[in-house]
Order: sequence, then structure tokens, then C-alpha cells
Amino acid sequence: MFEYLKPAAVMLLIFTVLTGVVYPLMVTSIAQLLFTQQANGSLLKDANGQLMGSELIGQSFTSPAYFWGRPSATTPNAYNAAGSSGSNLGPTNPALVALIKDRVQALKNVDPTNNALVPVDLVTASGSGLDPHISVAAANYQLKRVAAVRQLDEQQVAELIKANTQNRQWFIFGEPRVHVLKLNLALDQLHH
Repeated sequence: MFEYLKPAAVMLLIFTVLTGVVYPLMVTSIAQLLFTQQANGSLLKDANGQLMGSELIGQSFTSPAYFWGRPSATTPNAYNAAGSSGSNLGPTNPALVALIKDRVQALKNVDPTNNALVPVDLVTASGSGLDPHISVAAANYQLKRVAAVRQLDEQQVAELIKANTQNRQWFIFGEPRVHVLKLNLALDQLHH
């Protein structure tokens, strides 16, 4: 029986070193060489180099001077990556209906002259609760409010929306979408 223990122990040691040290170091090195931005969290910085967030996780904006993203269903804090989840509320759930009414009212409160229909992605959370994008319609819905609050020409803001619109993935998957944090960072650069 002891003749089997020595080879087993040696194999355990070899595979522990290979899979626990060599392989992770190799994958990490390749990622850092070839995909540095992604391997480090796809972080976004403002014009001054200050870290503003990740390209992959939405942020909470409540000032009328900024474009607002999709609501977050994560708890205990909005856009909490450790608590990624949907609300699990069905479309007929009274709690969801009340939540949506509150969100529509919040949008109407900051832009009372806007009589357009509120795009659904501005009042419903995504499945992960972390979506950093909104639809082009959701960005256009907020265009006049942001331009007015910042005293910018609407065409300038429309150009920023266009510049921060991402097309369908590989030209076939999904819909065109606007990255909210990038758009708001571009607004801040334009406004200074």
C-alpha cells in the first residue's frame, strides 16, 4: 500500500504546482499582455485621471445635469456588483407597478415639460441590475433636460449621444445602446 502513496503524493504535488501556480500565472500574464484594459476591470477615468468606475457596471446618476441609466435592483446599494440580481418581480406584481410609477414620476419631476412616453429601460431594472447602457431612445428622451440644465445646444448633446452609441454586437446581436458613464464623462469634458 505504501508503494502507491509515494507516486500519489508526487502526482498531487506536481498537479498542484501546475494547476495552482503555473497555469494561473500563465493566464494572468497573457491577459496582462494582450488584454490589459479588460484584465484590470475595464476602468474608466475622467480627464484628470481620477477613477470614475468600470465600463462594465452601471452607476447611479440622480442630478438632472446627467443622463440617468437603468435602475438597479441590487441590494443593499444600487449597482452593487457583489449583489448582482434582478428584482424577481413579475409584470403583474403590485410592488413592481408601484416602483415603475415612482420611477416615471421621478423622471417627470426633473423634466416636467417632457410629454414623451418614457422608454421602458429608464424605469425597469436589467436582469443583473448592473447594466451600464441605455437605449438610444432613453438617451434622446433625456436630451432636452440635460442640454437645458447645462445650458448647451441640443445639437451638441445629440452629437455626444451619437459618439457614445455602440452598435449591435458583431452587427447582429442586440440593439444600439448608449454607455451612460462614458456619455456623462464626455458631457463633463464639454462643459469645462
